[in-house]
Amino acid sequence: MVQPRFPITPEEIDTVVADFYAFVREHPGLGPVFAAHVTDWPAHEAKVARFWRNAILFERVYDGNPMQVHRDAGNVRPGMFTPWLGLFDMVLRRNLPPETAEAWSALAHRIGAGLRSGLVEPSKGVIPNLR
Repeated sequence: MVQPRFPITPEEIDTVVADFYAFVREHPGLGPVFAAHVTDWPAHEAKVARFWRNAILFERVYDGNPMQVHRDAGNVRPGMFTPWLGLFDMVLRRNLPPETAEAWSALAHRIGAGLRSGLVEPSKGVIPNLR
């Protein structure tokens, strides 16, 4: 069995994901972006929890493509990742021991940087789909 990146339980992952999306739904900037795409919050939260279980616990329970989903959304912009990560960090600190929150935050920031850069066309240095 592969050791997790840091000590955390699947239940703690579920708690963080649910708490995070409760805040997202109320956020004036992020809430409308998510609301435009998410019609079944429990299913979305379960899918995101599977993503994190894959990334942290190395469980092979996620089969999505986050980069493609964020590109295809059409209304996700690179600047949105700053408030997204700020909310996520706050939720991590609320729900986890400091060392675990810090480790998960570092992983989330690396993933967020990759997603953010993936929304910019590398060859042109511009943000796609601006209207």
